Amino acid sequence: MTETVFPKHSSWAGARRYDLDWLRILALAVLIFYHIGMYYVADWDWHVKSTQTYGWLQDLMILTNPWRMSLLFLLSAMALSLAQQHIGSARLFQLRSRRLFMPLLFGMFVVVVPQVYFEALSQQLIEPGYLQFWWQYINPQTGLLPEHHSPIGLLTWNHLWFLPYVWCYSMLLLLGRVPLNRFAKSRFVQQLPARYALLMVLLLLGISWYWLRQVFPTTHALLDDWYNHAKYFAVFVAGYLLAQQQQWWAALVRHRRLFFVLALLCYALIILDKHDVFEPYASKFDELLLVRLCYAAVVALNHWCWLLLVLGYAGRYLNRPVNAIDRKGAIYRYGSPAILPWYLLHQTLIVVFASWLKPLAIPAGLEVWLLLLLTITGCALGYWLIRVVPLLSWCCGLATAKNVGQKTDSEQMFTGKDSVKTG
Repeated sequence: MTETVFPKHSSWAGARRYDLDWLRILALAVLIFYHIGMYYVADWDWHVKSTQTYGWLQDLMILTNPWRMSLLFLLSAMALSLAQQHIGSARLFQLRSRRLFMPLLFGMFVVVVPQVYFEALSQQLIEPGYLQFWWQYINPQTGLLPEHHSPIGLLTWNHLWFLPYVWCYSMLLLLGRVPLNRFAKSRFVQQLPARYALLMVLLLLGISWYWLRQVFPTTHALLDDWYNHAKYFAVFVAGYLLAQQQQWWAALVRHRRLFFVLALLCYALIILDKHDVFEPYASKFDELLLVRLCYAAVVALNHWCWLLLVLGYAGRYLNRPVNAIDRKGAIYRYGSPAILPWYLLHQTLIVVFASWLKPLAIPAGLEVWLLLLLTITGCALGYWLIRVVPLLSWCCGLATAKNVGQKTDSEQMFTGKDSVKTG
């Protein structure tokens, strides 16, 4: 029997992309589990660390580490591409700026502060006293912890670095919207086989990894993070173009099993290399061009195959309307508008609750479930409070409280709808 690529009820133009909504929800879930894992994983620095750490967690976390943030950029770019077909550049600029900058500022001045406080407290760099610390934290001229200063003092965006990055990328694409759309609709792109488009993005990432990774290590500081810009901006542009190419989308859904096999193979190679199985070759990394090219190829393939298999399986199984009254429908209706507030809150809650639980010396097998439960409960309560307090709704990029229930995901930047008419 022939497999259909898209559900029969769905048309490409103007259809509600339920699969992209679900992927945003699932991406947030992965992010929460990943950041809880950062508390327990051995040898990886994080804001606070458990006394019970495990080396084997590295292998598990490497599964999503190379591509989990790229997925968020890809989804955001696809949402922007779909939205700009219905909304002018000026309006999109206004929407994305409001929904990105207000949460970023609120996050930097309020939400992120406990992360910095408990990190400094755990390293015995400060004395207890949260309010006193906060006054020093928001003062760009503070003399507290000078070795940790940036040009704006102790102020930081920590896990919210995604917000300024995606704003910059969005503005660049909106400025080049006309020629980019013309390029997307050109005969060259419309007739370009998906395999050649894939080869292009693989080459871009491989070249970026080869030339920029060691020269510009990850900082998440925006101005000097050139390897990450090369990787994430390429993903962003690719997502923007992919959203307008039905034949590419159909191809990645059709070949999702191939991407799955290749992704597992690349992941296996990375893990084997981590455990020094290829030490005779790895030792010649700086000497042999062929070795470096092989590493670059595996990195690029691993990155893109995971992204494409996620999109492919979501396009095959999740791009369909949900029943408003069943459990799946309830999760969808709640999760779509909740993504941005949960994203803002989750890492701070993990750090705070982990710091509270640590002195109790609970076995890690039990503590991790308590930490997960407390984090989910805290995010749910925080989101409820954000929805019912108009000022918090505004600060977190949502509509006003009285309209949240009406606008839901069609008015949320992080769900990607940007006021596009939905089905």
